[in-house]
Amino acid sequence: SAPLLSRTFREFQERTGHTIVERYGMTETGMNTSNPVDGERKAGTVGMPLPGVEAVITDASGEQVETATPGNLYIRGDNVFKGYWRMPEKTAQEFTSDGFFKTGDIATTDADGYLSIVGRDKDMIITGGLNVYPKEVETVIDSIPGISESAVIGLPHADFGEAVTAIVVIDGSQPLTEAGIIEHLKTTLAGYKVAKQVFFVNELPRNTMGKIQKNLLREELGP
Repeated sequence: SAPLLSRTFREFQERTGHTIVERYGMTETGMNTSNPVDGERKAGTVGMPLPGVEAVITDASGEQVETATPGNLYIRGDNVFKGYWRMPEKTAQEFTSDGFFKTGDIATTDADGYLSIVGRDKDMIITGGLNVYPKEVETVIDSIPGISESAVIGLPHADFGEAVTAIVVIDGSQPLTEAGIIEHLKTTLAGYKVAKQVFFVNELPRNTMGKIQKNLLREELGP
């Protein structure tokens, strides 16, 4: 019900000798994509569209984006539901004119056609007029030794509109500081993607499905 960390994927492989088959589905669509049962399973991806499923990634104007470029993920196929019960207006909003369902997820593809989910459109951060996809920043933070997991959100900022903000859970194995994490981000990411502040917490809030509730973090840490 939530993205699998590449680090967890590799650690499971090292400890068990088995490779996880990561997939992607939704309540409204059933299963959409899958890493192959027989073939390369790529960490950090949800594989390729299953037979009978079409997936397109578009920009804000509806044009398909290039490889490795984040965009809105739309799905079409017999697996997709017909619409929301007794909610014709919402149904109309969530489908394109040619029948693609708007998943609300931001995704990319690689040169081999494997999809990666990089975030939800509602979680995208707009700072100084530029788009920041939290997953990209979280991936860098999660690679830092001593950090168990992280969540990146946007908080109101007087000059930039939103400030990239990181919330991290540490395992105690390394002496980590806010300044040290920010400095590491500066060496890896473009300046506008670097977190302006870092909060340390014991755990991240989750719903019953195990998904991190970023709305609660925004409410707790925002003004």
